[in-house]
Formats: sequence, C-alpha cells, structure tokens
Amino acid sequence: MKNDGVAVTMVYPIMKSIVHKGYHTEAFCQYASFDARLLQDVEGRIAGEELERLMIAAADFTGDDYFGLHQGAMTEFVDLGILGYVMMHSKTIAESLAAYQRYNVILCSGFNLEWEVQGSEVVIRMYLQHPGQMSRHCVEDMASSLYRLIGRLGNRHIELLGIQFAHDAPPDLSPYLTVFGQTPSFGCDNNCLRISRDILDYSVLYSDAKLLSVFAAIAEETRGELTEATVLSERVVQWMKKSMPAFFPSLQQTAVSFGTSTRTLQNKLKEEKTTFNDLSVLVRKELAIGYLRKWEYSVGEIAYALHFSEPSAFQSAFKKWTGLTPSQYRANMKQQHASKQ
Repeated sequence: MKNDGVAVTMVYPIMKSIVHKGYHTEAFCQYASFDARLLQDVEGRIAGEELERLMIAAADFTGDDYFGLHQGAMTEFVDLGILGYVMMHSKTIAESLAAYQRYNVILCSGFNLEWEVQGSEVVIRMYLQHPGQMSRHCVEDMASSLYRLIGRLGNRHIELLGIQFAHDAPPDLSPYLTVFGQTPSFGCDNNCLRISRDILDYSVLYSDAKLLSVFAAIAEETRGELTEATVLSERVVQWMKKSMPAFFPSLQQTAVSFGTSTRTLQNKLKEEKTTFNDLSVLVRKELAIGYLRKWEYSVGEIAYALHFSEPSAFQSAFKKWTGLTPSQYRANMKQQHASKQ
C-alpha cells in the first residue's frame, strides 16, 4: 500500500457532488482529463495536488465558485470510510476528533487538524503537514465537513464562535452564512474553527464500544501500513532540523548518522517516493518560512542560519519555492496583519 498523497476514495465525494448538481460524472472526467478507471482501485492513492486540481476543475465545470464549501456541507460519515466509522462510534466528540487526527493519514497524508483549549473555547486548526497553503476549495470542504460532522455526532446544533481562513475573501459572502450561520474572517494566519469547550464532552449519538473496537483495529492496521514506509524520511527530516543552525547535514553525514551507506540511504528514500535533495528543500523551506514570520531576523541572518552561501542565493531559492522573494513574503504578511487591525 502506497502513502502517496490522498486516497482515491477522496474523489468519490466530488463525483457525488457532480451528480447532486445534475451533471454526469463521465462528462466531468473528460473535462478534467481524469482517468475514471483509477476509482476502481479502492486502495489506490493520488497526489494531493491532483485532488486539489480536481476540486478546482469541479468548481469550473459546475459553475459553483463555492464547490468545496457546498461539498463539505453534504459530507456523511460513509464518505470518510473507516475513519468515519471510528469517529461515529467514539464515546465523545473529543475522542472522535482525536480519531480524525490519528487516522486521517488513511485518507490524506498531507492534511490534518489539531486543537487547543483556550479558556472556555476550543480552537480547531486545519493545516498542511508540509510547507504551503491549502487551496480554498479544499480547506473550505474540510471546514464545512468538520462542522457538519460535529453536529451530527452530538445530534444537536453547534454554534460556531468564529471561523478563520488564510485565503482572501471571495466577492459574495452569503454562502458562508448559509453553511456556518456567520461570516468567516479571511486573510488570517491559520485556518480554524472556534467552538465552546463544553462541546468536546458531548456524547456521540451513535457510540458503540463493540463496533468501535472492530473499526479502530482496522484503522490502526491500515494506518500502520501507510506510515511504516515513511518512518525513514520523517527521521531524516527531524535529523536535519536538529542539526540546524549548527550545520546543514550532507548526504554523507546523514548516512553516517543513520549507520548506513549513502547508496542504501538513497535507495530507501527512493522507495518512499522521495530523495535526499527533496527533503533538504522541504526542511529549508519550512525553516525559512518560520524565520520570516519572526520580524527580528534579517534576510541575511536567515540565509546564514540556513547555510546558504550568500543572501542572494537564499532569495533565489525562496522565490523558486514560493514564487515570492523573502521581502515580498514579509510585505504580504504585514499587509495581512494591517488589514485585520
């Protein structure tokens, strides 16, 4: 079983939405240049970028500029496969969200959630597990589906205390009022939902301990199969981060640290569909974005901390990664902060 991006079953809800809007899936597949035969392999996986491309194509195909938002609002537990069944039979909403967090890798290796109790509120943050930003349709699908499922789990109306999205606001905000009962804040640092702390303790309507043990065992086994192959690459990433800023490890240094040869290390990473260079770029990009969010560091200092030969080399690399220079990235952040004040 491959851990590449997302399960192909994540395309099923898109097809369901296409049909719900009165269109034929065959016509959509042709429009989006998507091979429908991939859907026949229920254990197949596609790249996360492909799912995002299909979401955008579906919005264009149906003329629904809020396709992700509307799709999420129709989400059923069955759409999440084994993850949905574990959530549905958990004892409380807190345990159900913990199951989502633990087993979401079965559906999407790149998207997940985390939550933090802040006084009487809970902030549920939706994020990418690698540098970058979720596309608008994908994050709105995730937000509206979570909101719907939390309500279904507790069998009661859930009042949101706030919604934040990192993307810019579209022209018409009325669809959000229909789905969430309020207008989100846009251009924020995070994608998150805010709910009352008490909601975490709500009992789940469908909770069944016996069924939970069955479904959780299946989910755990599936999760283990998916994450086993990524252990080495994750360890290499952590090794690189720990080495910085003292030094930026070379392939040779990394191989020595892991007690193997460079050839064996490269071969094992290749089996995980990655390379040492890919991981190096990933780490540098993630650290660069983190440093740039801290105003006390100059671009030159960041370049030095990331072990670039000179600031211009860092600037060129960052623009290649994000399409923006470090200065432009910071200017965008300042603009976002100013707009929220």
